[in-house]
Amino acid sequence: MTEHATFAHIGESTREDWAIITGEFRPYAAKLAERVIEHLKVLDGDCGGFPVDRLTHCLQTATLAHRDGRDEEYVVCALLHDIGDTLGSYNHPDIAAAMLKPFVSPENHWMVLHHGIFQGYHFFHNLGLDPNLRDQYRDQPELFERTAEFCARYDAPAFRKDYDTLPLSFFEPMLRRVFSQPRHSMYVKKDAQATA
Repeated sequence: MTEHATFAHIGESTREDWAIITGEFRPYAAKLAERVIEHLKVLDGDCGGFPVDRLTHCLQTATLAHRDGRDEEYVVCALLHDIGDTLGSYNHPDIAAAMLKPFVSPENHWMVLHHGIFQGYHFFHNLGLDPNLRDQYRDQPELFERTAEFCARYDAPAFRKDYDTLPLSFFEPMLRRVFSQPRHSMYVKKDAQATA
């Protein structure tokens, strides 16, 4: 049986309480990658009208990025970019970006966070929406080009039924490595992040 803190109001918590909580948190946090992998599997079989299911789309996006020589962190971002589809039907990029933020560079985080608007360049006209919504970010040319390229090269063409898509098991070690140590978190001391 696990030990529990005893406070009723967090403002009354003690160092002893937090020692208990931290002791429980560490092994739980260490299994984050496994929970992310399990959530990716929820996308399997859910086509939502698309030519391929959501998991295949994520795997194809990651496969295209990997085969194009992108680094491991970028490939993991490609893999997880649409993981929020199940919980964030109207804001899925926010979900993926929030998950990735502690573990990836600010540039990769920005790319995932904004990919929905940039992907819209390729299809918003079919919905009566402005395909140039992404133009509001032209004042950040490096981030703009990075995200436009992500969508054009990896996200937009990742709906092929006959593509030789790599399986989830291929990407699992990458995902585990990226999620092994947070680089940016308010819950980790700055000096601990610098040595990670």
